[in-house]
Amino acid sequence: MLNEITKDAEARMQKSCDSLVDHFKKIRTGRAHPSILDSIQVSYYGTDTPLTQVANISVEDARTLMITPWEKNIVPDVEKAIYKSDLGLNPATNGGVIRVPMPPLTEETRKGYTKQARSDAESARVSVRNVRRDANNQLKDLLKDKEISEDDDRRGQDLIQKLTDKYVAEVDSLLAKKETDLMEI
Repeated sequence: MLNEITKDAEARMQKSCDSLVDHFKKIRTGRAHPSILDSIQVSYYGTDTPLTQVANISVEDARTLMITPWEKNIVPDVEKAIYKSDLGLNPATNGGVIRVPMPPLTEETRKGYTKQARSDAESARVSVRNVRRDANNQLKDLLKDKEISEDDDRRGQDLIQKLTDKYVAEVDSLLAKKETDLMEI
């Protein structure tokens, strides 16, 4: 019983960290990285399709992404999808290739992105703590039903707290790395 609860809690805490990594991918730094465009959906034969499924995205240089759609007739749709995204990017089409230059970040936008990153990290911490609360409640229910002893309950709560500390530290580490990337010129 105790092992199942801790394994479930650890898996859910890991999902919170994975989700934070996905959120951080959407916050652009000054460098070009294909994952910035992961959230973009392109209208492809009437259905919204992820950009990565209709085009090849590569890094041309440190500040430019190159998008090569697999079909030339969807170039305008890809361009329109990038314009509509809230990333603030201006693609330039050259035949069948779309180049997306990454504008340099101003001090103000860097601070805004840092604030967003901190907010996302705090949400991840709250999520990890909610998992801790749920696991502790499961332990209390088992204790109340006399399925585990008080010693097992205490041991389980200690394990859950150690997991919580570990994943909160991981969130802090991810945030520090992202802040470093954002403030790098």
